[in-house]
Amino acid sequence: MLRAFSTSATGMAAQQTMVDVIANNLANINTTGFKKSQVSFQDLLYIKLKNAGAEVVSGLNSPSGLEVGSGVRTAATVRVYTGGELQSTERPLDIAITGDGFLQVSMPNGDIKYTRDGSLQTNADGELVTSTGYRIEPAISIPTDITSLDIGKDGSVNVTDSAGTQSVVGTIELARFPNPSGLSAEGENLLAATEASGTATTGTAGDSGFGIIQSGFLEKSNVQMITELVNLITAQRAYETNSRAIRAGDEMLRKANEIARF
Repeated sequence: MLRAFSTSATGMAAQQTMVDVIANNLANINTTGFKKSQVSFQDLLYIKLKNAGAEVVSGLNSPSGLEVGSGVRTAATVRVYTGGELQSTERPLDIAITGDGFLQVSMPNGDIKYTRDGSLQTNADGELVTSTGYRIEPAISIPTDITSLDIGKDGSVNVTDSAGTQSVVGTIELARFPNPSGLSAEGENLLAATEASGTATTGTAGDSGFGIIQSGFLEKSNVQMITELVNLITAQRAYETNSRAIRAGDEMLRKANEIARF
């Protein structure tokens, strides 16, 4: 009977993790470029009381075994990279990636991180930076005497100066990974490469499987509120059911103790 207690406890802990992940998804429903996570579960080891195929009597084998599971555990949280809805901002430095690819971000210590948040700005030196202030890679400087700016679908940054001369001051490159689900979330809308994600491949937007860049748009979160709320209800009910299993086990032990008194 005590085995049911520990088994149900693993179920309650797993559903608590599920609720935590759902809460984070809902909290970031308006975060630019955010990608939702989903939880993967695995069953735990089984206690084998009788092996399948065991000999019952001479010449007769059991067609099935007898085994009791030990519960469940959270195996992983998997980030889902489906595209989010594009929101028009009419701001030329706002960009959205349609398809595969990440912007590269240079950190103060020289490391390269990655993001889908395309709400770019310029710093005091005229360089393109993220909303936090990190410079994008490769670095692109915007002249101060321009009258207009446009970012092409291939990431080229086109400017027109006060004399009416048009020029390309740089190209925003994209990076892609063999396994983007293996990227590590670092906060600030940044992701870091890991051994699981593989090595980044950089290239021009629109080439060799890379997505294209849409200027004047931002990619919204791919979190669907209705889906998350349904998952939340499911997790709540599963948590309650596991707690009922503990109460049922407790009641059975109480009954057994009462019988022992007589």
